[in-house]
Amino acid sequence: MQVRSLLLLLALILVAAAAEAGKNKKEKTKKDGSKCEDWRWGPCVPNSKDCGLGYREGTCKDETKKLKCKIPCNWKKKFGADCKYKFESWGGCSAQTGLKTRSGILKKALYNAQCEETVYVTKPCSSKIKSKSKAKKGKGKD
Repeated sequence: MQVRSLLLLLALILVAAAAEAGKNKKEKTKKDGSKCEDWRWGPCVPNSKDCGLGYREGTCKDETKKLKCKIPCNWKKKFGADCKYKFESWGGCSAQTGLKTRSGILKKALYNAQCEETVYVTKPCSSKIKSKSKAKKGKGKD
């Protein structure tokens, strides 16, 4: 009888300890306890140069926060790292300018960024001439 009581007491202690551990884990996952919900976030500002790790500053009423952020080093500086676009295929090469053009439609604006709905990008035409079909060997000639 004493063994059964001891096991029951041990089981209750383990359940109570697990519940307390879960409660502490939930408290740790809370961001910072701020009740403010209307945060305004600025752009990601890199620590050095124009890409890499940096910080984004946010304000809400009298509160301010800094979040870590990262700007990829291949981002389109013209659009900003917080504006995400869906781009069409590249157009044909313009003989006059030597450039190809394509457009992108805004897909997502992160952190309330001010983004253009449609953007246009250009790049130099390739100097390589790609053959679309390879010659068939041994057919049609005698």
